[in-house]
Amino acid sequence: MDHSLQARYGLKRVINASGRMSILGVSAPTDSVMEAMKQGGQQYVEIADLVDKSGEYIARLLGSEGAVVVNSASSGIALSVAAIVTAGDPRLSLRLHQEPILKNEIIMLKGHNVQYGAPVESMVFLGGGRIVEVGYANEGRKEHIEQAIGERTAAILYVKSHHAVQKNMISVEEAWEVAQRQGIPLIVDAAAEEDLRKYVHYSDLAIYSGSKAIEGPTSGIVAGKKKYVEWLKVQLHGIGRSMKVGKETTFGLLQALDEYQDKADHSEREKLALEALQPLAGLPGVSVRIVQDEAGRAIFRGRIQIDSSVAGMDAGSVNDQLREGVIAVYTRDYGVKQGYFDIDPRSLQGDDLQVIVSRIHEIVGGEQA
Repeated sequence: MDHSLQARYGLKRVINASGRMSILGVSAPTDSVMEAMKQGGQQYVEIADLVDKSGEYIARLLGSEGAVVVNSASSGIALSVAAIVTAGDPRLSLRLHQEPILKNEIIMLKGHNVQYGAPVESMVFLGGGRIVEVGYANEGRKEHIEQAIGERTAAILYVKSHHAVQKNMISVEEAWEVAQRQGIPLIVDAAAEEDLRKYVHYSDLAIYSGSKAIEGPTSGIVAGKKKYVEWLKVQLHGIGRSMKVGKETTFGLLQALDEYQDKADHSEREKLALEALQPLAGLPGVSVRIVQDEAGRAIFRGRIQIDSSVAGMDAGSVNDQLREGVIAVYTRDYGVKQGYFDIDPRSLQGDDLQVIVSRIHEIVGGEQA
């Protein structure tokens, strides 16, 4: 693989074993997606028309009433909140944060108020909303949401994510049931989810990342009920102006969505590839096993467990040395405090897996593999 472009600007070679992470550029789009971006970027188009037509195209694919391309799932949260608290009023939308909004409370389960690179609550506040946390860090029930609904309630926000607490939390279907019964709009943040059609059925607005499961350019999609999508488009001339999407990104995303419709499931092949990690179990204090994604997606990862009393160093130290090497190896490191990190195979390229094995041998065993 040619790493001369990184070298030209003084950047390290990066091995992404962490999954679709924004800090590393999320995903690597296909040649055909990049070609669509090139062609789209080199021609002129009426942007307002592109917003409408691309939205209609995506809505047909997802089975929703409407859709709009945004620049990230993050801005999708801010814009969805802004759309609902302003009810698409043009003056209020342009004067967001300047005019008082009475009905601005966004109800969210405490276990869903996560930090994904930025706090969910920051995006809600950016959109003119105010968070009302309900439930507990280890429990989120339907009645917690229902009891918090009042005259200032604008919407319910449900976060479907591996970052969120999974234990004792109601499902998106149950949240939708409450929202419908109470007549309150439901926004679902499903940024990294793979089932694109599911969440538009259980929400008024569903938010997806265009660059995670879909593997398009950095972008986001908000899809849902026509009324709310139209309200959201009003925000594109307000706070959404600072979140605008280039024409090349929109064309790249549309191509990636077309390819996503018949994308093969590589999970079994990826699972098999992870067998290359097994020799690491020969190192003192190191064990290796295959685990499935905590949010139930068809994603398998290699879990490297480090027993610090035997290895002479802990998982955090090994993980730091991997990241700080000449070649920067990023693992999925949410579990380092529990003594492990995971290797996500989806973004690995070329000899990445061999480099990871060699580096762990060097760090833990003080030897070349």
